[in-house]
Amino acid sequence: MDMVLHNVVGMASPHLWIPSPLNDIREGEKTDLGDAHQNCSSSHETKERLMEDSFAAYLDVIDGDSKQSILVYKFCITWLLGFLRDVCFARLDLAMSKVDDIDNLVAARIVLKSSLENSKALASALDSTGQRLEGMKQRLPSLEVAVRHVPRKKSTFFAIREHIDRAIGPAAAVLKVYDTIQGLQKSILSHPCSDLSTYLLMVKQLKESLKFLTGNCGLAIQWLEAILEFLEDNAVHDDLYILNVKKSLGILQELHATEERAWLSGGIICAAFDKLENEFKQLLMENCIHVVLDMDIFSSSIGNEASIASSPLPVAVIQKLQAIIDRLDADNRLEKCMSTYVEVRSLITERSFRALELNYLDQSISEFDDVQDVEFYIDQWCRHLEFAVKHIFEIEYKLCSDVFEKNGPEVWMDCFAKIITQSGILSFLHFGKKITMCKNDPLKLLKLLDIFSILDNLRVDFNRLFRGPACIEIQTLTRNLIKGVVNGACEIFWELPIQVELQRRSSPPLNGSVPRLVSFVTDYCNRLLGDDYLPLLTQILTIQQSWKQEKYQEELITNQIYYIIKQIGLNLDVWSKAHYDFTLSYLFMMNNHCHFCSLKGTKLGDLMGESWLKAHEQYRDYYMTLYLRESWGKTFALLSQESRISSSPTGGFVGDLAKKRLKSFIEEFDHMYQKQSNWVVPNEDLRLKMCKLVVQAYVPVYRSYLQNYGFRAETDASASRRVKYSAQGLETMLSSLFRPKLSMSGSTKHNRLIGKIKDIVTDNFRLTLTAA
Repeated sequence: MDMVLHNVVGMASPHLWIPSPLNDIREGEKTDLGDAHQNCSSSHETKERLMEDSFAAYLDVIDGDSKQSILVYKFCITWLLGFLRDVCFARLDLAMSKVDDIDNLVAARIVLKSSLENSKALASALDSTGQRLEGMKQRLPSLEVAVRHVPRKKSTFFAIREHIDRAIGPAAAVLKVYDTIQGLQKSILSHPCSDLSTYLLMVKQLKESLKFLTGNCGLAIQWLEAILEFLEDNAVHDDLYILNVKKSLGILQELHATEERAWLSGGIICAAFDKLENEFKQLLMENCIHVVLDMDIFSSSIGNEASIASSPLPVAVIQKLQAIIDRLDADNRLEKCMSTYVEVRSLITERSFRALELNYLDQSISEFDDVQDVEFYIDQWCRHLEFAVKHIFEIEYKLCSDVFEKNGPEVWMDCFAKIITQSGILSFLHFGKKITMCKNDPLKLLKLLDIFSILDNLRVDFNRLFRGPACIEIQTLTRNLIKGVVNGACEIFWELPIQVELQRRSSPPLNGSVPRLVSFVTDYCNRLLGDDYLPLLTQILTIQQSWKQEKYQEELITNQIYYIIKQIGLNLDVWSKAHYDFTLSYLFMMNNHCHFCSLKGTKLGDLMGESWLKAHEQYRDYYMTLYLRESWGKTFALLSQESRISSSPTGGFVGDLAKKRLKSFIEEFDHMYQKQSNWVVPNEDLRLKMCKLVVQAYVPVYRSYLQNYGFRAETDASASRRVKYSAQGLETMLSSLFRPKLSMSGSTKHNRLIGKIKDIVTDNFRLTLTAA
């Protein structure tokens, strides 16, 4: 750098030295003859001026022919000797004229003596000058060649003087700012990013210094290039000048590329930005708090609309992140900053989701053939989706908006979309879509309503969180999911009566109990009409009707339920005729009418109305009467009063006849009891009522018959009077009829049995739905 300035300043005042011995002679003369020269007359002064003019003439003709120069030398020497002689005689005349006495003579003597000595010295100097002139004569040819181009060089450097002056200012600024850049580079490489404000200030100063360096180097380069071009155009043959200019120009061009190199990989600016990006990542990693799953909080927070999580980062940390983002964004490094943010926050959300055990989201659709598995996974999915949206995605949304607030919604929405996409929101939506594509199932309708319920509850959150073009894929999948849920639920709902009708070809239960389909459908209808599902079903039907450009009618659901119950009644009529035993048919109809009576106070019972319920009560009592009359009434009729033997019980013939009738009764009773021991009356109140009626109506007849003919069940009675059942034993047997067969393990296995029954009914129902 110093070389640059030296070369530039040196060219500003070039020193062109031409050796001239006459200069030394003139100076010597002025020294030796100074006193005399001051006392000379005006003629002497005139001669002295003539001598100076002669030397000037020498300088003027020095570029001429060398022979002419020798003549000039001789002329000058001759003239100089004459001049010295005249000076001496003039001084002598002056001294003699002033001598009046001896003192003057003495003084004159002294003056003359001094003049002689000076003359001798001058003669000696002239001798040496002659030798020097002879040497100069030998050097004149080379001197002539060197001096010949001096006027041209003088004019050349005068012409480029302005360019040189203008290049000096930028070159000096380059030197100064380069030292500043060197100091900033050392500070940036050694200074920790933890002192963020200071570090950002140094980076800013470095950028400004590099820009200033580039600008001044550009100006200096322009002027130097103009100088070089001028020198080459004017055929300056001094290689030293051109070499110095080119060398300075190369140095400036190298400095001019400093800023460009600083932005390249490995450059100081790139290294500074890398440190800022690492600090950005470190701040995120050290200060982020992932959501830890607490089952108590998890359970209580579901459905809480006000449960909005706050940002997990302190305000000071967010401000530091924003400062780094602003610096990087100003230098087109925002994409790298965004990718770092997405990477770190995605890892945090994945940690939160890991505790939820979401492996079921990746299971294939064929694994959902089991209704119980579908039901369990859907319940899990509903809870997990709501937790994810309200607690995890909400945090990420707020944090993105806080950190990238100054960069606009497009930037932080893009980050948010990438984070939730990598976290698994698409897996949630794909799973829901799988459910809509499963085989049609009555429980599937309820589960679709559950899915619709959670999506409807999250609708406001979805519209707020997943808005904008960055979340277009999520929006599309959500719309497809809702469309699948609505169409799937409506499809199953409209097919329910048809599927009930298709079950008519199945066989009724052999124990006379309520068919599983009847209990399942009535319970199913009650759930559809309940407060949980009826609003959802209404909303879904309304949506589908609007898609068809049709208006929803309130009686759509009630008419469909009426039609389903009507099909159940028709099924019962067909199934009752399938029993060849009339008593079992009566029991079957009694149980089913009782089941309908038990719907009183339920949603379905309220829908069907009071008159419908009373009609079933009447049918229940009617079929119960028929059952008792055709079964136990005929059995105990063998012992009725009309059939008794009027003769004395002690007579032999009478006793044999009584025993014969008793035997017939016992055989018929055993047969009837054995046959009906597998029959069931599910309603416990009805069962107790029937047993009580049988006991009250027929056990007294049996007891009276035994007493009238002296039959006893005691072991000590005679063999001819001993009977198989006592009246108490008969009552106990009759009271134990129609009980559901439960295993010895208790209620747990009972619940499992009920679950299996529902599974079987649902499986059959599903098969018909699928076949249709």
